[in-house]
Amino acid sequence: MDISIFLYYTCILLPTAYILLTLALYTMSLLSLSTPRTTFYARTLAAYGTLIFCALYGVLASLLLRCLGHHRMSQYATARSFKWTMRYTTNIRFEIISGAQHLNTRPCVIIGNHQSALDILLLGVVWPLYCSVTAKSSLRYVPFLGWFMALSGTVFIDRKNRDSAIQAFDAAATEMREARQSVFIFPEGTRSNAKGPELGAFKKGAFHLAIRAQVPVVPVVCANYHGVLSIKERRFRAGRIPVKVLPPIETKGLTAADVDRLTNETREVMLRELIALTETPAGRNAASADPSATAEEDFADLVSASEASPGGIRERKGTEAADSGIEG
Repeated sequence: MDISIFLYYTCILLPTAYILLTLALYTMSLLSLSTPRTTFYARTLAAYGTLIFCALYGVLASLLLRCLGHHRMSQYATARSFKWTMRYTTNIRFEIISGAQHLNTRPCVIIGNHQSALDILLLGVVWPLYCSVTAKSSLRYVPFLGWFMALSGTVFIDRKNRDSAIQAFDAAATEMREARQSVFIFPEGTRSNAKGPELGAFKKGAFHLAIRAQVPVVPVVCANYHGVLSIKERRFRAGRIPVKVLPPIETKGLTAADVDRLTNETREVMLRELIALTETPAGRNAASADPSATAEEDFADLVSASEASPGGIRERKGTEAADSGIEG
């Protein structure tokens, strides 16, 4: 095949057809000429198109920032581009209702509950400067996304090779200490696709890394959003999803013998916050297929309550982390 014809099809014709199909499905949805399933496919196409666009942007940004000696900022730049682009293409927003200041902790290991592929957008919202992500090694070979991740300093983990995984964590711990680089990890290791506020068992890698580097753990809790996205039920609607960042949990002085306790107690704290956040009116709207007519007011009330209460959603003295004795 002539190279010019190949480039025409891959760079012009296919992207144009993709965009037109997405716009057509969205138009049908807006004119009430479709079923909820049509809206699901429209928003899915828009989300994947946005992901590819931002991954390409990430490749270019990573190359440029690497040339300028600022490659550790490339994941932040790409995350923010995805956050804002997704807001306009899908009208889905993760919004931090309290604790955003804890994301300035540097370096640290940031952990979050993992529900679906939409959590990539969650990363776009919570991502701080000078942070990288861990990912399974197979993602390195995914076109666009894998290229960006490799160029931007992603820590790839081969889950089937324990020695290789340990070496990757050792290198990450050294990078954290020397360059003050933070790392984001989903400790569940896989998506839960839960219909309610649930947490899977935590793998210990994030906590081994935090103790090895002697840096704090910063938990990020996102309300259940089964009502916004359900692949099985072919539902993908617009919505606002509340997120809470919990106070840092110190690991200074802890050793490998403390990993189990740190893992279990951190999971308990996050699960309590996940249940409390999902039970708020704003959280119930995100978890419900049919949000209430007062969804915007409910979200505003949650933000106001969180700002008024030093303890966040629930009035309390001290943090859950301190109450549970995690800090040792």
